[in-house]
Amino acid sequence: MLCLASGGVKAVLAIASFTLAWQHSVEKIRWEESYRVEAGALVLEEARVQGSGAGMEPPLTSSLKDGFWRWQPQQTMSELLLTRSEFTPDYQFCTRDQCHALTEIVPPAATVTRLWACDKKVTGPPVTAPNVGAQPDIQSANDQPSAPR
Repeated sequence: MLCLASGGVKAVLAIASFTLAWQHSVEKIRWEESYRVEAGALVLEEARVQGSGAGMEPPLTSSLKDGFWRWQPQQTMSELLLTRSEFTPDYQFCTRDQCHALTEIVPPAATVTRLWACDKKVTGPPVTAPNVGAQPDIQSANDQPSAPR
């Protein structure tokens, strides 16, 4: 399962993989990262970018396919911290070839949006959300202690 927390709201999605996509704030081109959700970790399986420049040069191991430079970092991390800005379009959250604005799942926060692999369901009333696998359970951060960092 994937847990998300932002602006005092938590959501839990019963998914095994997802892709985050965004527009680079300087180059204005699409960047995508595909993750696998494992017990206690997120694994960055593939990164893709539609160009290069301004700190986004693809590594020498990348290959050009379908207009994207692609590479497989296979990087494992305990969490992702996303900074969201009113000056750039929101992240796209994609599963099963469908993408939705991340704000449809959790609102932007003044600080960061946190994503992590979780093994227990956060309790709370179900909320209708985009078709991202299962409907998330969403609750206020005050309803339950914060997840471990």
